[in-house]
Amino acid sequence: MSGLPQYEYVKLADQIAADIASGKLPAGAALPGERAMTEIYGVSIGTVRRAVRELRDRGLVATLPAKGTFVVGQAGE
Repeated sequence: MSGLPQYEYVKLADQIAADIASGKLPAGAALPGERAMTEIYGVSIGTVRRAVRELRDRGLVATLPAKGTFVVGQAGE
């Protein structure tokens, strides 16, 4: 299945999840803001929003309104 194309938001979510798994983004770390992430990763704001939603669905991050999105742990914790 690796030969199939992936949505950009899934690629971005996988990239951020890898940073979480490696410890580059430890538990409690804040993700950059949406607009900053568009610059960092070179994607649209819609892609960033879908990627963050995907990471929430995976249980890796939590979003606090007006505060930001924070790493809550690694997959399987």
